[in-house]
Amino acid sequence: MRGIIDFHAHAFPDQVAGSAIPYLEEEGDIKAIHDGRISSLLQLMDREGVEKSVICSIATRPSQFEAILSWSKQIRSQRLIPFPSFHPKDPRALEHIARIRSEGFKGIKMHPYYQQFFLDDEQMYPAYEKISELGLILLMHTGFDLAFPRIRRCDPQQILNVASRFPELKMVTTHLGAWEQWGEVEDLLAGRNIYMDISYTLDQLDVETARRIILKHPKEFVLFGTDSPWSGPQETYKHLQALKLGSVREELILNKNGLALLDSV
Repeated sequence: MRGIIDFHAHAFPDQVAGSAIPYLEEEGDIKAIHDGRISSLLQLMDREGVEKSVICSIATRPSQFEAILSWSKQIRSQRLIPFPSFHPKDPRALEHIARIRSEGFKGIKMHPYYQQFFLDDEQMYPAYEKISELGLILLMHTGFDLAFPRIRRCDPQQILNVASRFPELKMVTTHLGAWEQWGEVEDLLAGRNIYMDISYTLDQLDVETARRIILKHPKEFVLFGTDSPWSGPQETYKHLQALKLGSVREELILNKNGLALLDSV
């Protein structure tokens, strides 16, 4: 399969990747499939049929905003779609969200564990309102994270709370709605107009449950994603094929839904 839109990939500046990847491997007890550099990601994309990748950055401190934005501007291309990040405790958060939009980026990445916030905390509402107002995509880590204690920072009920309060917010929930909270995803989120990517999920979730969730969900709201370098495109594609969703839905997930969402900004 070629022409894949990977809506969830990670990479780092060359000077950071050499220390970041070993640290993250140890923290999550997981092995990366490449060294985290842009050049390595592009090689993987070429080898495994990926047309475009959304590059997710995470600001773990307010002071990282400018560096992430600058690097995102350096790497963006027809194939690499960076989503910069701001920190929730940044006193200039709303200004920085507007800056991301004015610089021509299509979305923002956030991670409630690395950034230490709760998804439906009302202190986040001004940021969500601004993101929604500007039409940006919000790619949000959801569910548990293997590198952190299981505090419920971003569970399906919290997602539903935010989606209900901000119905125009283009929020993408990662890992098929919420990593390792898929029973709640099926009960609370499946069937609603809430974007989900399939990153780092299908090799861990039984085929029957994954198929049930995806078939119950609006077909335009499921996106392909790998969470590269923690999983690869062809591996993820193989698991997607095993669900036997049919060629129409498969093509939407692999390419058309991602392109449509990116084109909406």
